[in-house]
Amino acid sequence: MNDKAWLEGVQTHPNEVFVGGRWESADGGQLLLTDPATEEILGVVCDAGPKAVDTAVRAARKAFDTGPWPQWSLERRAEVLGRLLDGVADVGEEFARTQTAQMGAPISVSRALVGGGARMYGAYLEGASNIVWSYLRRDSVGCSLVTRRPQGVVGVVIPWNGPLSSLVAKVVPALLMGCAVVVKPAPETPIEAGRFAEIGSEVGVPDGVINVVTGGVVTGEALVKHPGVDRISFTGSSAAGRRVGEICGHRLGRVSLELGGKSAAIVLPDAPLEPTARDLVNGNFFNSGQICVAVSRVLLPDSRHDEFLDAICDIAATMVVGDPRADKTQLGPLVSARHRERVEAHVVAGRTAGARLVFGGGRPIGLDRGWYVEPTVFADVTNDMAIAQEEIFGPVMSVLSYKSVDEAVAIANDSAYGLHGAVFAADPNEALALSRRIRSGTVSVNTANLTPGTPYGGVGASGIGREHGREGLESFLDLHAYVIPAALADEMVGTGVPVA
Repeated sequence: MNDKAWLEGVQTHPNEVFVGGRWESADGGQLLLTDPATEEILGVVCDAGPKAVDTAVRAARKAFDTGPWPQWSLERRAEVLGRLLDGVADVGEEFARTQTAQMGAPISVSRALVGGGARMYGAYLEGASNIVWSYLRRDSVGCSLVTRRPQGVVGVVIPWNGPLSSLVAKVVPALLMGCAVVVKPAPETPIEAGRFAEIGSEVGVPDGVINVVTGGVVTGEALVKHPGVDRISFTGSSAAGRRVGEICGHRLGRVSLELGGKSAAIVLPDAPLEPTARDLVNGNFFNSGQICVAVSRVLLPDSRHDEFLDAICDIAATMVVGDPRADKTQLGPLVSARHRERVEAHVVAGRTAGARLVFGGGRPIGLDRGWYVEPTVFADVTNDMAIAQEEIFGPVMSVLSYKSVDEAVAIANDSAYGLHGAVFAADPNEALALSRRIRSGTVSVNTANLTPGTPYGGVGASGIGREHGREGLESFLDLHAYVIPAALADEMVGTGVPVA
């Protein structure tokens, strides 16, 4: 099936943005969408600029300041958002095909990511049920009433490596808490956001609550700089995140940054061979390694180094690399020619630095079109090498060895990043104890995966703030406090307001 048939019926809106509940004409140029597997043009979308961003922010501002959405009960907002997620599921195959066509993720990966939206929403509903919206506080001087309110207008900047899952992770909790949003999707994968907003409008999300402006860096900076935006929620590279943080710091705007990672997976000597090796392969090469939580630094004990390395390479050798539209494909192309050049430059740097290339490292034979890179494994890596310190964001695994657990912890923590990590051991209690020594926002025990209810975010160059779970929901709320007389506090206690 060719790329045109794959996207048959999908609207790209080359001269419009979604503002105030409808598609509106916008000034600016156009962005070309290119299929990473065929290098053919898929279509064009609007490259909106600052004027369109201003219109979108004003629509969101009106929806939040004077519209019904933030005044509705949590239950009513949840019911509407449930219909929105149901509507997305109804056209889930469209979303999956759109993602595969735009960024090259294997269709099995795209379907899994689309299907994960409902599970993520279930975790949000559970987290929302545990939020305390108002409570009393007493101290030696007096009493206060503390309440939570939605922050306002949220500017959401979406990455290209999981456009729909990022929409659910960022937009849905902001909306559930009562905020309005302006979404700026990545220029590589702009289609999903507009379709998401359309479905929201169809199922009863009020006009202006979800707005979408497509475009590149100029559009993104206009959104981050806009004084009408109360909060920026950004996912992307650490370099771009620093720029976003600089702008928000200058205007004292709230910001959360989910940035890059160089996650370490520590394998203890008694870890089971086959399931651990399989988790390591899946945790590094999923979505062609284009995930920020990839466990791309694998720390193996000297005593079992060769055994685990052989198992990893054997599993990597079974991976099907090819057309992302084929159900059997496990590794598709990288998102762009420029990104492939960057990944290949890291492979060259690894070999130049003295790392031993034990598997892959080139372009797959027979795939002359498309931006493919083989699953690649380096051994004899030391932690001072660039391939051990820099986020590659591609299918490249760096294997390091250690002699003692203390050395493994030191290697894992010797990184500017701290987004994710993993520890594998026969005894999960031992693995958990070691996990507590890792400087990272999340660490998984005997798996490389995360769960949707787990608060997720990093330390250091991996960002600021948390997403997912109750903590992610609460990040879209502000605290407001009222100093009140003791007698009024006593009266409120009698009506059921908790004391905390």
